[in-house]
Amino acid sequence: MYTTLISAEQLAALPPAQTVILDCRFKLTDPGWGQQVYDAGHLPGAHYLNLDYHLSGTKTGQNGRHPLPDGQRLAVVLGAFGITPSTQVVAYDDAGGLYASRAWWLLKWLGHDAIAVLDGGVAAWQANGGQLTADAPASHPTRFAPRSAICDSVDVDAVLANLSQNDFLVVDARSQERFRGEGETMDPVGGHIPGAANRFFQDNLSGDGRFKPAEQLRQEWLALLGGREPADVVHQCGSGVSACVNLLAMAHAGLAGSRLYPGSWSEWCSDPARPVAR
Repeated sequence: MYTTLISAEQLAALPPAQTVILDCRFKLTDPGWGQQVYDAGHLPGAHYLNLDYHLSGTKTGQNGRHPLPDGQRLAVVLGAFGITPSTQVVAYDDAGGLYASRAWWLLKWLGHDAIAVLDGGVAAWQANGGQLTADAPASHPTRFAPRSAICDSVDVDAVLANLSQNDFLVVDARSQERFRGEGETMDPVGGHIPGAANRFFQDNLSGDGRFKPAEQLRQEWLALLGGREPADVVHQCGSGVSACVNLLAMAHAGLAGSRLYPGSWSEWCSDPARPVAR
């Protein structure tokens, strides 16, 4: 069972009848782009999941740009893809795991542990000799029943209370520039949550778009955490998406147990009463 990352070679060796592949390609600036490239060519047997429609819930203007989806609604979609408790699920994209990691976290949230992200994404698959197809995947619908969550989250009230309680370390996955409040283009307010540390999600990747070796990630993360346990870490970003890359990197490094603040900066800055650091 693969629970964090899987290589293209390992994916190619999996039995198709016991594997479900999720194509999570997406562009924030063009929400329909992922479906278009999926239709043009995807990994054989892959089903498409859209960040806005499948992997996020309804926005209210106060809950961030990508709030968590309704778990039962997502479970229906996963069941339609044929995912059972014994199914090995593999998610991929073409953005260093940025969107596939969101699917990875959500399946863990619904209690499915056998979910891994394809290390290196589409490029790694093709470099290993894998082909793309425009054929529709076979459908073997079943009922996906959510189980006890393997991962956890915190809400905005917990993050606000933590400013004085210091129960956990908030780690911001955005770029250093956005963390400092410079050049903010996604949200109306620039800056970060007071007391947060910064670990740009791309710092988990090597130059070829694959994740760094597990031991290297472990040493880098331990240096950032400064003695805190993984359970005392909460990840956030702009809208709860790239933060999942940091969660995946920690888990792959043997540091599982940290949590996600799904609303992230886009929720935090929607209320001018919440403090901002720059």
